[in-house]
Amino acid sequence: MGILDRFSLSGKTALVTGAGRGLGQGMALALAEAGADIAIAELDLPAAEETAGMIRERGRRALAFKQPVSALEMSVQDWERMLAVDLKGVFLCCKAVAPHMIQQGGGKIVNIASMSSFHVNRDADYCHYNAAKAGVVMLTKSLAVEWARHKIYVNAISPGYCRTPGNAARSDNPAIRAIRVDQGVIKRYGQAYEDLGGAVVYLASDASNFTTGCNLVVDGGYSL
Repeated sequence: MGILDRFSLSGKTALVTGAGRGLGQGMALALAEAGADIAIAELDLPAAEETAGMIRERGRRALAFKQPVSALEMSVQDWERMLAVDLKGVFLCCKAVAPHMIQQGGGKIVNIASMSSFHVNRDADYCHYNAAKAGVVMLTKSLAVEWARHKIYVNAISPGYCRTPGNAARSDNPAIRAIRVDQGVIKRYGQAYEDLGGAVVYLASDASNFTTGCNLVVDGGYSL
């Protein structure tokens, strides 16, 4: 198998949560362009359908469905809500797909953590978010060890500061930009498709068959 063939996702299906917009959408499009068919689990079904349409335009099959939210729509304190979404939600998704991967003889799980899992944000008080994302990294490593015998390889991506339509107003604030861009090494915001697409395709493809428990940091060198 040639090196480019190892990055191909032809004949494979990727389940992408939160792909209706932003980083999830960008990574779903990258996976589709690498050859995968995409199943989109999203709270906002119209947004998911829009992404599915973009994937079909690229010649791939796409299915959009509303993600169950019973445990994630509790009226609780901010700390509990953040951990329920960003840590418990990741655990539940991993737990849900693992039996299917075991049955088919293996698979790849790519969790989305954050640079905030090891670097404290200075432009806002995000202790709950930071703690949740740090938990995602350790969960990823733990599952990588537990599920290796099933040929399930579990890795994470930790994006740095990325500009999306959902955070554009805040990202373009000069005071915020001074912290998130000017203090960085590459000195620009990351882009979901252009900068994260390659990372998720690598971790989802055969090119990463000797990689598990990895936290791949894609932050433009900000944390150096």
